[in-house]
Amino acid sequence: MNSMKMSAIFLAMMVALLGGCCGGGSTTVKPTTTTTTVTSGQQLLDLQKAYDSGVITKEQYDKMKKDIINKSSK
Repeated sequence: MNSMKMSAIFLAMMVALLGGCCGGGSTTVKPTTTTTTVTSGQQLLDLQKAYDSGVITKEQYDKMKKDIINKSSK
């Protein structure tokens, strides 16, 4: 009977200890966003590097260059 009482006390203590580490409190997680602004000039320089290194074709370069210029003029 005494060991049963000790087991109950031990179990109660473990529940109390583990309850605190499992997020029993109120925690609010706020999402964060990061915005990176790249100028049209930087985009054109990066595009030129991609073309010069052979990563993109002449057709891709011309189309992307046109898109960048059109977006920057709006």
